[in-house]
Amino acid sequence: MSPKQKRQVLIYGSYFSEFYKKQKMKVRLKIDYSIKMVLETDPVSKKFFKKLRGTNLYEIRTDYEGNIFRIFCFFDKGNLVVLLHGITKKTQKTPKKELERAEQLRKEYYDDKEK
Repeated sequence: MSPKQKRQVLIYGSYFSEFYKKQKMKVRLKIDYSIKMVLETDPVSKKFFKKLRGTNLYEIRTDYEGNIFRIFCFFDKGNLVVLLHGITKKTQKTPKKELERAEQLRKEYYDDKEK
């Protein structure tokens, strides 16, 4: 962890990586910047990072050319941010099935961790 970093990141499974690889280079750079803000700033602006109400999940937020990208994540061991999967949002509200998927991946992470 670099001296600037307040948090660490862990990518769980291949879900985030698959989402990331499908994006254009400029979108990837914006996503990288958003993740960097989460790792290095304290407190993190809601522009980049927001807790999802009624869950243990957070979303890393990236907007580019009118498109909205969200990466679902959660905290483990205090300062470890675990990245789950990403979506391109088409509506204002986060789709319920995507929240359920993120919750399932979070559960799988802890199940795998216990093995």
